[in-house]
Amino acid sequence: MVIDIDKKFKNKHDLDIGSFYFYENFIIGEVGEGMSLDFESGNKLYQLIDTHYKKKVPYVYISNRIHSYSFTPTRLYGASEHFPNLKGYAIVTYDTINNKVAQLEKKFSDIPTSLFNNLGDAILWAEELISEDP
Repeated sequence: MVIDIDKKFKNKHDLDIGSFYFYENFIIGEVGEGMSLDFESGNKLYQLIDTHYKKKVPYVYISNRIHSYSFTPTRLYGASEHFPNLKGYAIVTYDTINNKVAQLEKKFSDIPTSLFNNLGDAILWAEELISEDP
């Protein structure tokens, strides 16, 4: 499956916590180096998600871990309740340590979650997940 993601690109938003690329059915999030991500610091992002996708358009969040940052993995628990149209969570890591952290993080997710070592595979997975959604 080949995807022309340029056709699906909608907007880029640079926030205090990082850069977020909104596409038709997925978001690529690149949280800034050394940031601490929690519900309060992510509030602006949540508002943007609601603006772009409302509670209707299915989407996948792709965390492109190009920087090191911290967050509480238990915040993923209950994501489907807060974001009913969030259909999946992809984590892209580029080293062994962050991959192990992502494996632990995956255990707290109540939505389909998958780990990748490159962004292209994560995008393909997101597109497949969305296409399977009724």
